[in-house]
Amino acid sequence: MSIRRSSGLVGAVALALVLAGCGSSSDGGSDSASEKSKTRVFAADNGKIKIPAHPKRVVATGYAVPALIQADAPLVGISSWKRGEPMMNKEDLATYKKLTKVAGEQAAETNYEAVAEAEPDLIVIGVPAPVLGDIDMKRLESIAPVVAIGPSVPSAWRDLSRKQADAAGALEQFDAQKKAYDTKAAELAEKYKDVLPKLKFGHVGAYGDTAKGTFQREFNGSWGTNVAEDLGITYYGKVKEPGPGSRAVSEYPSIEELPEAFGEADVLTYSVNADGSVSESVKYVLDSKLWKNLPAVKAGKVFPYRYTEAATYGEALMTLDAIDKSLAPLLNR
Repeated sequence: MSIRRSSGLVGAVALALVLAGCGSSSDGGSDSASEKSKTRVFAADNGKIKIPAHPKRVVATGYAVPALIQADAPLVGISSWKRGEPMMNKEDLATYKKLTKVAGEQAAETNYEAVAEAEPDLIVIGVPAPVLGDIDMKRLESIAPVVAIGPSVPSAWRDLSRKQADAAGALEQFDAQKKAYDTKAAELAEKYKDVLPKLKFGHVGAYGDTAKGTFQREFNGSWGTNVAEDLGITYYGKVKEPGPGSRAVSEYPSIEELPEAFGEADVLTYSVNADGSVSESVKYVLDSKLWKNLPAVKAGKVFPYRYTEAATYGEALMTLDAIDKSLAPLLNR
């Protein structure tokens, strides 16, 4: 949102709106108005929505689930989010399991009766904009104000998770986790500053399709690469035919194109599951003779990454630790 500075009282009010975050404004009314009745206007994917200034009962779905659990938001219902369970610490996982599930893994699995029974004063939907078509928004809006804040490119989780926490009135804990992440990332960037920036990296993602004979190559800003970039790593190249969302930062060449894709790489990395196991799509690449003949592979400079689906600062801290552990041998070469 563009805010143009002006003078006098108008300028002061404009500054106050910026500080309130996300183009929000307060119409809390007179001094006698209760805290509960205060509202603000919040800019979301579904427009400018009037929401409680201090929500007390929040329902979250999709990517908003891990973000708002870790931000200690006042949650009363969430969607299922099994993909994030391996990246939750013991306390967050206990919270996740205890909360009422008002939706499944897919947006189309929303249980509107369960949402209503949770009696939310705010609903935060964390799914990509195209997926909103699977949700009966009017029905949800009849229950409580709805803000949709979903992902676009993978690296956008930083801004999106902050907006989700802001809507839910939970920025304090969010900012504490961001500070912890920034501190850890800076420490690791310093640790590897004489090594990583000098190397050309290539990454194999976990979403190739063996049936089609393709693999996923991820560039800067993708799931498997965006946290590693904070250590000073560059994943060279760019998508040949960019598309929307993750298609802007990753592509799916045929397996025969491995030499063309990674022939210049000094170091190759690849995504593995949270338990360290290798997915079928990645194993398909690692087993290829073309892969084994790549210069980086012959030099033994191939490393796995765990927790590449991180979408919160708490999760990304685990990713940083995993990358550090994986790349440590490069410091001795």
